[in-house]
Order: sequence, then structure tokens, then C-alpha cells
Amino acid sequence: MVRRSKSRAAGLALLVFAAALVHAEQPVSYVDYVNPLVGSDSAFFFSTGNTYPAIAVPWGLNFWTPQTNKMGDGWGYQYDSLKIRGFKQTHQPSPWINDYAAFALMPVVGELVVEEEKRASWFSHKAEIARPYYYRVYLADHDVTTEITPTQRAAQFRLTFPESDQSYILLDAFNKGSYVKIIPEKRTIIGYCRNNHGGVPENFHNYFIAVFDKDFEQVCTWHDGWTIQNDTTENRGDHVGAVVRFKTKKGEQVHVKVASSFISH
Repeated sequence: MVRRSKSRAAGLALLVFAAALVHAEQPVSYVDYVNPLVGSDSAFFFSTGNTYPAIAVPWGLNFWTPQTNKMGDGWGYQYDSLKIRGFKQTHQPSPWINDYAAFALMPVVGELVVEEEKRASWFSHKAEIARPYYYRVYLADHDVTTEITPTQRAAQFRLTFPESDQSYILLDAFNKGSYVKIIPEKRTIIGYCRNNHGGVPENFHNYFIAVFDKDFEQVCTWHDGWTIQNDTTENRGDHVGAVVRFKTKKGEQVHVKVASSFISH
């Protein structure tokens, strides 16, 4: 009886040791312990961190973040907000210094609306996943799931649409000087934005390029004052943007690669 007990104990110890070796060989993904939403429950009058969920690689040229507050608000994402109005490329170091060289993408389904408040969609944290290397959220008003993964100088978007002949993706180049040009044959939008709050050279530009994996059904741009100009492919002004329309099936995914540079396209 004693021999059997010792044999079983030795066997159990060997199993535990083997399991420990297997576990030790598997790398720990410490980045999965990071929650980028921590510190985002802040406002001008009360700070609980003054951060935003930065979807980015370490020392990346640009970050990406969901945008709940109006364009130009230093508190671009607030945890208690109910709507998302865009997914913004940001370089903001703090809300007090505010952002610069920012622009945004936003999917819209149904009637085309481009104004920030009108295009905004309800969302829930229950349908939101935030990691430094991955962001996902469901936009209830448009029935679109948006996913973002970052690289050093770019990001990849995956947008899952419902069945619709009116599936749009907007590119908002923001105010203080912007330019957009749609190149349908290349499934591409290029342009630049110049928004800043000082401390930049006179020739400051953030050049961007967005490449899609699906042909456009229709294109248009908007000019200052959110004025939509149908069937136009180019616009320049204080605040301009571009819109491309698709026909999508239920669950169809449209991918967009977006990169930027302070030097040129």
C-alpha cells in the first residue's frame, strides 16, 4: 500500500513538473493585460487620467482612437459618452496641448450624412474590445462593426457592413486647412490635413493615403460648412472631406489601409 502511494505521488509530481515545463515554454502576452480605456473617464473639469484609448505600436508615427467628442475637443474620447462620431488618427500628447494633424474615417449606412453629430452612432462598451494592438466596436445606428489594427506608420481597417446599396465610408480631413482627392480607378483617397494648435512650421502638412479593396459605386466630397458636392473627386478648403459608396451584402467586409507622412504622399 505504501509503495502504491509513493508511486502515485511520484507520478503526480512528474505530471505537475511536465505541465510546468509546457507552461514555461509558452510566452506570456503581457500586452493583453493593458486596457487602453483606463484613464479615459475624464473631462475638462475633472481628471481621472486624461488619456484616450491609443491603438498603436510603441513609438508609432501616429495613433488611432475612437472619437466621441466634437472635432478639436482635447478630450476626444470620454468613457461615459454614448456615441462615436469617427475613428481618428491622432498625435495628441495630452488634452491640454490638444491634437494636431488629425483626420478621421467613419462608416455610414442609409441616408448620407456627413456632419459629426448626424453621422454619430450609438455604441456600448459591451460591444467594444480595446487592446493596444486591436480595437473593435459595433456601431448600432449603422449596423457596422469596425476593427482597427495599427502599424508603425499606418493602420488596417476592417468594416463589416449589413446588406445595403447605401454603405458609405467617410474621410473627414478636419478644419484649419485640408485637401482630399478620390482616385476611383485606384480605389484610393489621398489628401492632407493641417489642423494644429501652434508650434509647427509654416509648411506643416500631414499627408494621408487610404486604399480600399472594393470598387466604388459612387463618390463625392464636401466643402466648408459640410456642403456635399455630388460626383466630385477633389476638394480643398478650410474643412473638406471625401465620401465613397459601396453596395454590400450582409456580413461583407471592406478593408481600408491608411498611412500618413509629414513629408509627402
